[in-house]
Amino acid sequence: MHTAALSLFSELPESWKELLSDSLEQPYVGALSTFVEHAYRDEIVYPPRPLLFSAFNHCSPANVKVVILGQDPYHGAGEANGLCFSVHNGVKMPPSLRNIFKEVASDTEQMLFPDTDLSRWAKQGVFLLNSTLTVRKDRAASHQGKGWEQFTDEVIRKLSNQYKDIVFMLWGKYAWQKEHIIDANSHLILKAVHPSPLSAYRGFFGSNHFTQANSYLECHGRDGIDWR
Repeated sequence: MHTAALSLFSELPESWKELLSDSLEQPYVGALSTFVEHAYRDEIVYPPRPLLFSAFNHCSPANVKVVILGQDPYHGAGEANGLCFSVHNGVKMPPSLRNIFKEVASDTEQMLFPDTDLSRWAKQGVFLLNSTLTVRKDRAASHQGKGWEQFTDEVIRKLSNQYKDIVFMLWGKYAWQKEHIIDANSHLILKAVHPSPLSAYRGFFGSNHFTQANSYLECHGRDGIDWR
């Protein structure tokens, strides 16, 4: 493996490195790793380097119950924390996250905790994966097409092929493109429009994905998620 790749992906937990061992030998990995290393050196990049693999650090492959797919990390200062849709507590709540919380409250008929850091979900087995794991400050989509999408597609494919009874939540057209790499016979795929204010009223609200996910998990002998 390329030296930069060894450095970058050595930060993955062992359980993920084992799952992805053959994927990490692919030719694109060296170029991706070099790009990311240079970006962190030469630009302001989010999330901060120690949080790059937060989604993986919170949740081992065997513990994944739900996968929620995002597109890019937030590109504003202090926002991205390595978990899709999540921001650190004390950071202004992004509109999409606000709409997610509105749907959780409506769907589960529960009061929500006020914190915006979704690590409480991640620790229960909710894998909060952005398709692109880094972004340049104030430049949305700036790190797309560099190899991250190949890597995260492999992550989804491995979870789909080697595990069963995972709920995949695909919100918006970008996430829908990942449906073909998920085995619908072994997992539950839930699709809705994106929770953005531009689209949430066209079917995200009222989708009831959170209670559907728990019903599916419980029917397959797994504990549901406390979505509060």
